[in-house]
Amino acid sequence: MTVSPEDLSAAYRGQKVLITGGAGFIGSNLARRLVDLGAFVTVVDSLIPDYGGNLFNLSKYQDRLQLNIADVRDQYSMNYLVQGQNYLFNLAGQVSHTDSMQNPYTDLEINVRAQVSILEACRNYHPSIRILFTSTRQVYGKPVRLPVDENHPIDPVDVNGINKTAAEKYHLLYGHLYGIPVSVLRLTNVYGPRMRIMDARQTFIGLWLRQIIQGQTIRVFGDGQQLRDLNYVDDVVDAMLVASSLPAAVGQVYNLGGEPISLIDLAKQIVDANENGSYELIPFPPERKAIDIGSYYGNYSKIYSALGWEPKVSLKMGLEQSLSYYRKNISRYL
Repeated sequence: MTVSPEDLSAAYRGQKVLITGGAGFIGSNLARRLVDLGAFVTVVDSLIPDYGGNLFNLSKYQDRLQLNIADVRDQYSMNYLVQGQNYLFNLAGQVSHTDSMQNPYTDLEINVRAQVSILEACRNYHPSIRILFTSTRQVYGKPVRLPVDENHPIDPVDVNGINKTAAEKYHLLYGHLYGIPVSVLRLTNVYGPRMRIMDARQTFIGLWLRQIIQGQTIRVFGDGQQLRDLNYVDDVVDAMLVASSLPAAVGQVYNLGGEPISLIDLAKQIVDANENGSYELIPFPPERKAIDIGSYYGNYSKIYSALGWEPKVSLKMGLEQSLSYYRKNISRYL
């Protein structure tokens, strides 16, 4: 099954769409795309500095969508906001693995309790709303086989992974018990314009891009042989739009993924894309080593077979486009 741009335009034109975490990295790229498709978009974001929300991410689109500055932990706000919406893209969350270990209660509040509040709002006020929940490869923990498919054991290695697993399970449970149409995407390393680059809270790739642009040395933990797969944000937005628009995706969990690359080779590619720079290997910090999962890359054949999705943007092109964006706008992300 292949979904064309015309199909997506027909699916979302004139529809009311709510995006939690919509001023963040993936949410803002999704919001911009939906506005271009003709949807009526409401963005919800707390704009808490540590979580990646940035009003600049919505630049030139502020007058074409509705922005509601609210925290998804606020039950009353969510009760109101879900009403009348056709789609809910639920992206709000705390994504830092190290932060989750240092502040487990905050991670629990945002990634579990708030998710239940969102689902309760949908159950009580709009049970027919179409929900797409973004989960993470972190639910699998340290892989026992590669590539990792959706039947791989769930065994997270940190607080964030446990809480994201619980949130995913709650979404599927509410779908099963109350008939709310829900789909889940397990994302891998997403990169591209509008991501957080001031630190590694959102992704190490953002930090590496900042380091290379500022003339710093990229620091690669360990021997650099760990494998990862990456998805450019435009490809991830495509997957979200396709999964939410097709009835076949209701009740399903899908991995995203791409071609595996070692971290040392990724550092080399970033240097090459920048046409300047350097990298070095350094020992793992103890707190990072304790939750490191080793090599990971996903099997995305299920979503390809069912929905026709596969990544289209090459790593070379994605890195070049990301570097170009941050060279122009880096002051907005520091």
